[in-house]
Amino acid sequence: MVEGLVNPLKYLRDAVNSPIYVKLKDGSEYVGVLRVYDSTMNLVLEEVVEVKGGKQVVAKLGRVMIRGSMIQYISFNPELAAEQALVG
Repeated sequence: MVEGLVNPLKYLRDAVNSPIYVKLKDGSEYVGVLRVYDSTMNLVLEEVVEVKGGKQVVAKLGRVMIRGSMIQYISFNPELAAEQALVG
């Protein structure tokens, strides 16, 4: 095993009950509080807001389940990823 490699699930474990930004492979973007995740990176978010381009709120959704295989990337600093949408 290569030294210095960290299991990415550690970052999800540390982010439970914290806001995260998730971008999906289809271009959809969501900001919400991470409540639950599993070993395949399926996520359950609450207080979810769908954003577009990180600049405008598209919809307020409440609770959302995101399939791990659809995730392009996750930001654990949603203030940077969707700053303009979250200000309003």
